[in-house]
Parts: sequence; structure tokens; C-alpha cells
Amino acid sequence: MDEQKLLERITVNTQIFGGKPIIRGRRLAVEHILGMLAAGDTAEEILAGYTWLEREDIQACLVYARRIAANERIEPLSIEVSP
Repeated sequence: MDEQKLLERITVNTQIFGGKPIIRGRRLAVEHILGMLAAGDTAEEILAGYTWLEREDIQACLVYARRIAANERIEPLSIEVSP
């Protein structure tokens, strides 16, 4: 899956975590997955802990982090607005 397709998995909803980037509109922040990876958790451990999560979601978090670190634009980032 190419980077742009992976990034479509990262969304923002102003009603969830104050508008922080989340995975597929769910209550799981990108920063949480990155923190787990940084702490040494494997993708398999993360997937076991979040049964709805897919390997591509973890890849999307890594792509997102790389682009942020490289100071690259991330478009389009899906922004959901809840009433």
C-alpha cells in the first residue's frame, strides 16, 4: 500500500482527544501507537491488544511520524466534525 493510501487511515475529529490525529476515526491516537513502538512493543503485541487494529494502521502511524519529522505536508488529512 502506498504512503498516500496509508495516510487515509489517519483522521482528525475535533471531538476525540482534542483533535489529535487518530486511527480510522476510532479512539486510538497516533501518538499512543508511536509511544508503544518507542517503548519496545512489537506490531504483533499491539495488534493483539487492539483486535480491530490492522497492520496497515501501524504502518500509517509510522508514515505520519516520518512526514512530520521531515516537516512535510500531509494531505489530505480527513477531518471529521461532530455536531
